[in-house]
Amino acid sequence: MIKKCSGCGYALQSDNPHKLGYIPNINSKNTLCQRCFKIIHYNDAKVASLKIDEEEILNVINNSDNHALFLIDFLNINKKTIKLFHKIKRPKTLLISKCDIIPYSFNKNKIINWLSDYYKIDNDIIFISALKNTNISTLINYLYAKEIKVAYLLGFTNVGKSSLVNSIVKYQDLDYKAITTSLIPNTTLDFMNIKINKDLTIIDSPGFLLNKNIYDNNDLDFIKKVNPKKFLKPITFQLKENTSILIEDKIRIDNLENKNNLTFYLSNQLKLTKVYNNERLKNLKYKEIEIPKNSDIVILGLGFINVKKSCKVGIYISDLSLIEIRPSFF
Repeated sequence: MIKKCSGCGYALQSDNPHKLGYIPNINSKNTLCQRCFKIIHYNDAKVASLKIDEEEILNVINNSDNHALFLIDFLNINKKTIKLFHKIKRPKTLLISKCDIIPYSFNKNKIINWLSDYYKIDNDIIFISALKNTNISTLINYLYAKEIKVAYLLGFTNVGKSSLVNSIVKYQDLDYKAITTSLIPNTTLDFMNIKINKDLTIIDSPGFLLNKNIYDNNDLDFIKKVNPKKFLKPITFQLKENTSILIEDKIRIDNLENKNNLTFYLSNQLKLTKVYNNERLKNLKYKEIEIPKNSDIVILGLGFINVKKSCKVGIYISDLSLIEIRPSFF
């Protein structure tokens, strides 16, 4: 029987220290590969910068007889992430993670209806949080009620798949070593079967990577800022004409017309700076966009900005394909 790393699921080997799954002594009681050990104890991003083939993962899922649980970060709902959800051809359920940070004013039923109308999702949706164990029991009871014996857990890197598995294991009071969790992308490298009990097995899957992102996957300081751990507090700016908001050193949004209010739904750890007739970040790619009333400016990988009144904005960003304009669910 092939021995696998308990952290990332990759097959262990002691032949080549430069290849994945390396462990100095294959016969030792240690079940962590050297890569996972470095991630856990040294937060070493360089050992984890690997690209997982999206189509290979989808082929495994779509050619199986199992259910699929797709975990998505509430702040990262957009056309690109939902497009991948639609590529899953097996029976599936959408899990919206980090529901504990969603402002109380957000009506979850309204969000579900909006997901159905705009993103054409007619599958079951469960709001969940691994951090606070919110709706963990709801998910488990849902799987039992649907008589689902085996379920793949899928999602983009850093969405919290492994944390969710660990929460389920802890909730069920199982004697099982925790899966390696980290902000470093692609911590999980292979499918990992976690037997919850005789009736249920969860298969943790390698995380999908966005082909384009606002940050470098090795920039752990920025990744920490992007992934909020605390309650989300929207920030509203009243902007006069030619007034701009800078998001860190990554994005600049110019209000090109009359006074308007922009409300930012981003991690509160990100620095937002208001400037007027300023030259900062004008070296980035630029586009002027007409925004319909009550729309969201979605920034792939960061979150969204709600605009109540129709307006014209100019956006400076490293890659214009990271921007999506959509009707708001408000």
